[in-house]
Amino acid sequence: MLIFNNKADLNKHLESIKAVNTAIGFVPTMGALHQGHLSLLMKSLENNSITVISIFVNPTQFNNPEDLQKYPRTLENDVEKIETISNKIIVYAPTVDDIYEGNTKSQHYNFDGLENQMEGKFRPGHFDGVGTVVKRLFEIVKPTNAYFGEKDFQQLQIVKKLVEKEKIPVNIVGCSIFREKSGLAMSSRNERLSTDEREKATIIYETISKAKVLFGTKSAKKVSEFVTKEFQNNKEFQLEYFEIADEATLLTCIRKNKNKKYRAFIAVFVNKIRLIDTISLN
Repeated sequence: MLIFNNKADLNKHLESIKAVNTAIGFVPTMGALHQGHLSLLMKSLENNSITVISIFVNPTQFNNPEDLQKYPRTLENDVEKIETISNKIIVYAPTVDDIYEGNTKSQHYNFDGLENQMEGKFRPGHFDGVGTVVKRLFEIVKPTNAYFGEKDFQQLQIVKKLVEKEKIPVNIVGCSIFREKSGLAMSSRNERLSTDEREKATIIYETISKAKVLFGTKSAKKVSEFVTKEFQNNKEFQLEYFEIADEATLLTCIRKNKNKKYRAFIAVFVNKIRLIDTISLN
């Protein structure tokens, strides 16, 4: 398996192997890979001649220094997992300097308000960091198709808006959430949970699944009140937000419109570990 730590060597290799109209699939990650990431790689392998995965913990999208410091970095283990599905996948594991060239700062973006909802409210500057690194990675890899999981649905919409506004020639493919048997959405952060916390964290998916059923007959306000109460009754978990929003605009649902698609978004802390999830309500 080929592993590149700098963009010059990666570009040289890609230029040497790609022919005219060769499709390049790209899966950008921050490492600590799980089955969800591997499912994105498998999707890319099915539809592209070349597949590249980046493993890079991006400092500009963390507004909490402690979270950045504690984020798992497991490159050797990640490579072993990638090899279980294919040894032809190209790994790009750059340094911070290789990406930012000595200027580790975010560019400011206007994503037409998508950046101001949910995660944007609680993580100032987060989506500027996401936009900056994703644009940079797209410039380096020059993919035909790029694959993102729907667990980070707001990020998926942001990336689509980035591509539209910056006129980047890449097709963004959203892929279904990969869940553990318990229903807990797979996340690199799950590795920081104790066995007991991981088991109890199933309350997140269980609650939003109940919310989906309730949304069929109740108002968004009533559903939100139900979710808030569920977490008030469980002191081990701190609900940061629960939001029912329009999938396209991410604006909060005040009154249901049968012509719109809605999605529930949630962020919860357990022992200072932040977990997010989402579910379509239509």
